[in-house]
Amino acid sequence: MNEFVVSLMLLGALSTSGSLPYWATTGQWGLMPENNGSLMLLQAHTQFDTAKTFQWHWGASLAANTYNNPLSAASSPLNFMLDELYVGARWKVLRLDAGCFHRELDFMGADPSLGSLSVTGGHLLESGNARTMPGYLATLEPLAVPFTGEHLWIYGAWGDFKMTDLRYINGPLVHRTRAGIRGDIGRLSLSLTLDHAAMWAGDLPDGSMPVTLDNYIRVVTGRSASASGSGADQLNVIGNQLGSELFKAEYKGEGWTAVLQHDIPYDDGSGMGFQNFPDGVNTLAFSFDDKDRLVSDIVLEYQYSLWQSGTCHDVPTTEEERQHLDPSDELHYWQHIYGGGDDYFNHEVGYLSGWTHYGRTIGNPLFLPAGTRAGTWTCAAVTMGIESNRLSAWHLGIGGKLFRRHPYRLMLTHSSNYGTYKVPYVGESIWGTPYTRKGMVEAMKAAGNLPLRQWCAAFNGTFTDLFSVRGLDAVYGLYVDAGSIFPNRFGATLGIKYTLGRK
Repeated sequence: MNEFVVSLMLLGALSTSGSLPYWATTGQWGLMPENNGSLMLLQAHTQFDTAKTFQWHWGASLAANTYNNPLSAASSPLNFMLDELYVGARWKVLRLDAGCFHRELDFMGADPSLGSLSVTGGHLLESGNARTMPGYLATLEPLAVPFTGEHLWIYGAWGDFKMTDLRYINGPLVHRTRAGIRGDIGRLSLSLTLDHAAMWAGDLPDGSMPVTLDNYIRVVTGRSASASGSGADQLNVIGNQLGSELFKAEYKGEGWTAVLQHDIPYDDGSGMGFQNFPDGVNTLAFSFDDKDRLVSDIVLEYQYSLWQSGTCHDVPTTEEERQHLDPSDELHYWQHIYGGGDDYFNHEVGYLSGWTHYGRTIGNPLFLPAGTRAGTWTCAAVTMGIESNRLSAWHLGIGGKLFRRHPYRLMLTHSSNYGTYKVPYVGESIWGTPYTRKGMVEAMKAAGNLPLRQWCAAFNGTFTDLFSVRGLDAVYGLYVDAGSIFPNRFGATLGIKYTLGRK
């Protein structure tokens, strides 16, 4: 039976600085206002009926927020948003979803409605931080490889989406591919997942990438453009291609689970070839099966993204070196390719809004969109990419239930932010000289590349069944920012939510 659930939430948000603190708006699917304001969220959905072979579900989520839009003459405009509108079907291990829908995240704690305990939601490429895109996703759920005794499993996904926001190149398409393999040895599972995205087409200034089958195949296979494409796409790969490689170990004990994973970003071939090591998000998580405990889930993360495959992409060859090179190899005859400066979630030619949607970073939300430090960022304007993707950061997430009844989430994040190679926050750029990793650190010190440090904290939760009314909840949040990126500020959210059909 497809159980029907519908809910309505009304929420108010205030901050001492006017703009809401980091964790009040981060990981909220782009729905929260960026400044003091309110949010109304109406949701309805059904779930798959696992008792049947052929299953289906659907969902809809409509939101409206009010806040002082800096680009609007009105003091408190009402902004309507379509969050989710989808239908899906499943047959055995095959699944198809179409419309606008959320990605399923990990490390969700005692109550998934409070958000993930991880900064990235367990997925560096798509963290639940930005608005949804319309499209479809065909999924192969874990399938046992024949003759392996259910010790080896494969899984994957294939989809296409369209960006709908105002950006430097409007209307680009996004192709998504996910492929993974998992090995089970008793209680231990080891998996490797490749998560890939390619941004292509859209209103290009030179019209060099029409939506054709040939271009689609080139996008999917990560090949360069044909002779009709732009020079940059012929030299590299077509469109803006990026992704992550996730290594995960999971151990299931008696009543508890432990997870250790390393999520690696990449923006080109050097990153895919692990030349950017040790960059990535390292996560250690521990959770109890009993979600009514005071502490049921703990997530500890460490992020590092300073190396980015090196401090230069290429250097010119000398005249003496060219005497020993093949002149017909134009790619390497005039330059040595080092592959550095991966510049995560940015694109230098064409897709200058980068891996953002409605102004918010789609993936790792600690990669900050342009205008963040200056305080000029707004989701109402065109975002020109990512201003800081070189950082080191620690994060602690704790979840559980107060009095075995009321779920909560505690988030503590400290980051040291450096900007990008070419535009550091502090000091001179060290871009262009091929240093080793150790040499990079010394060069940063010599160039005065000091970090901008930032603390962000949150405590949010739900008081369930107010006045003993089933499904009537109070939702709240307390948030603090202190450091050099965001204004020092305190914020709070308070609201009421009613759910019909909740178990």
